[in-house]
Amino acid sequence: MKYFSLYSGDQNSGTLVIRSSQDVETLALPVQRVIQNIDRDLPVANVLTMQQLLGKSMLDQSFNTTLLVGFAMLSLLLAAVGLFGILSYIVAQRTGEIGIRMALGALRAQVLRRILYDGLRPAVIGLALGLIAAVEASRLLRGMLYETRNLDPIVFAAVAGTLLIVAAIACIVPAWRASRIDPMQALRTE
Repeated sequence: MKYFSLYSGDQNSGTLVIRSSQDVETLALPVQRVIQNIDRDLPVANVLTMQQLLGKSMLDQSFNTTLLVGFAMLSLLLAAVGLFGILSYIVAQRTGEIGIRMALGALRAQVLRRILYDGLRPAVIGLALGLIAAVEASRLLRGMLYETRNLDPIVFAAVAGTLLIVAAIACIVPAWRASRIDPMQALRTE
């Protein structure tokens, strides 16, 4: 521990840290009185607990994390809407084909499975490539991660599960509509 005089000119402020089992509010006034008895010109400000100090220091990181989560949710929503739109367009383009399949005896469940497969296949391939890239990125960022493992299987599983659920929800409505196509109506429109 080193002692530097405030009057040496190097420092224009100082910090006093007190460790106690008492509440900070009960200690603040007596400490201020002791400092005032030593030197009346020394102002006492920012009397904070250690939790408050840590909270102030982590405020920027908390904001950045909140912003990152917000953008991640927005990108997930945009991906779901995009997948829904593309699959709806594919179903509209393939209405005649779906009608012929159903007229030849394809069951609604088979049509539903086929459209779900067509919609989820790119999502699963993208998820697999994304997980591989995330593993490599976490290895590169190993030094920046604080109190976390660089390959946390719970986080990877939660993210993969969330993405698959969102992709499945985006695919269900167009697939359900495709399975409800009336074969005769679809053939008439061709």
